[in-house]
Amino acid sequence: MNKIKDYLSLIKLSLSIMVVFSSVISFLLAPGSDAYIDIWKMILLLFVSGMLVTGSANAINQVVEKDTDARMKRTSSRPIAAGRMSVTEGWAFAIISGALGVWMMGFFFNWLTAGLAAFSLFLYAFIYTPLKKINSIAVLAGAIPGALPCLIGWAAGNNDLALGGWILFAFQFFWQFPHFWAIAWVAHKDYSSVGFKLLPAEEGPTKFTAIQTIAYSLLLVPVTIAPYFTGMCTYDDMKGKISVVLIILANVFMVSRCVNLYRKMDVGSARKVMFGSYMYLPVILLAMLLSKI
Repeated sequence: MNKIKDYLSLIKLSLSIMVVFSSVISFLLAPGSDAYIDIWKMILLLFVSGMLVTGSANAINQVVEKDTDARMKRTSSRPIAAGRMSVTEGWAFAIISGALGVWMMGFFFNWLTAGLAAFSLFLYAFIYTPLKKINSIAVLAGAIPGALPCLIGWAAGNNDLALGGWILFAFQFFWQFPHFWAIAWVAHKDYSSVGFKLLPAEEGPTKFTAIQTIAYSLLLVPVTIAPYFTGMCTYDDMKGKISVVLIILANVFMVSRCVNLYRKMDVGSARKVMFGSYMYLPVILLAMLLSKI
């Protein structure tokens, strides 16, 4: 049982589920997914393969950062950092799960999907992870693999990189900035103690950082409305109208939390942005899906 808990910690279970959730919803939003006869089987296959690839990326992240994880309170209990799991075991799990996940996407869906998954894994594990100690541009680098699950899901359904997939990619790309900067604000002491440079201002939590969260939350407004003007979603019926209202309310909620951070400039407000962003993401994606089903 303890070994199972360690593996769940190694793949960062809750984070992986959130990532794969966005991929599955993007798959369902792709028009081509309607052609699959056994849709629930395909959802399960995408979920499992997505968890394998995401789990692999998170495992590599913990192998590479084992020393810094051991020095931070919030990560010191991770299995490799705490010494309950060897680096060799972590690498073995990452290689096997990553290869299996990419293969499953190629075999059961298409090789465009598999290629995007492999690219996302590489960016997260070998570009974003080491950049965290070099420059805050790491957040930008990390936002790309963080948003690719939406494009992966779309490609799994449509086998293309059409406009709808890029809109979903842009949504999750912009969402990550207020989300991650809020996390970096809350954990600033921990991060700075090990040399992570994740906030846009070198001085740490500043008005500039708060303004950036507002700017990116405002960018989310046109991106989340765009599907209704491109034909990906519809507002012609009652479900469509409800979905538009939900998206507008969710955007007002997100922007207001970021504005509140600018006004108060404290950890409590940053924590509200962080938890608010966790709620905002599934609400937007499910609202889009509501307009289609």
